[in-house]
Amino acid sequence: MVLMAREENGTQAIDRAARILEHLVERDDFVTLTSVVEGTQLPKSTAARLLRALERNGLAQRGVAGGFRPGPLLVDYARRDTSTADLGALARPFLERLAARTGETTNIAIPTPAGVARLAEIPSPHPLGAGTWVGSRIPVHASALGKVFMAYGAAQPPFGRLARLAPNTITSVAELLRAVEDVRERGWASTWEELEAGLCSVAAPVRGSRGVIAAISVSMPTVRATRDDLERLAPLVVETADALSASIGRRAVVDQEEDR
Repeated sequence: MVLMAREENGTQAIDRAARILEHLVERDDFVTLTSVVEGTQLPKSTAARLLRALERNGLAQRGVAGGFRPGPLLVDYARRDTSTADLGALARPFLERLAARTGETTNIAIPTPAGVARLAEIPSPHPLGAGTWVGSRIPVHASALGKVFMAYGAAQPPFGRLARLAPNTITSVAELLRAVEDVRERGWASTWEELEAGLCSVAAPVRGSRGVIAAISVSMPTVRATRDDLERLAPLVVETADALSASIGRRAVVDQEEDR
């Protein structure tokens, strides 16, 4: 009897959490705890407890100004126009052409709850390259790729004091938000010794049918570049990201037609 009661309590908690998730995904913006309580008819303490559990597991996300919305796991899944493996393979020829035009390392990455994840990389032919971060998780605040994701809602800015990873890492949330706003205005992001000493990069968004799903970047040592070089490279990176976005859109249409 005790075991049965525990199972029923567990099922009840899942049912209640599902009601909260349904309430979150039906809204276009952050919703308050009061809205969740009114929409689900759950006790306030129960709703708050379940929201914290959903947030810990990446299923709900708390906004900087308060309120909740669907978490990064749900957002990432909803935005997948193609699988992660397919995206890396699909992007490779675009990365190769960009690497050939710039002579520098090119990457494609996706946002994850643990940070920026690079899927594929074409290394620079120069003996002094930009290193590799494929397979690693990169903090969003120290990466041009991460700034792109924050600018277009694919990742949320972190809270509190930000870790300093290199000489110019942004460690203030307020300064980071200003940088993210600049990315939205110009359509691309850059870093200069923010992730790693001696490394700079420029990145642009890759869009799917439901928003930004990835980003492409060019990285290089600062000894071989100037800040003006990043400005000159930006249109090439944007052009490549837009071309990949168009390719993803065409593929999605073909997949839909084949499913009919």
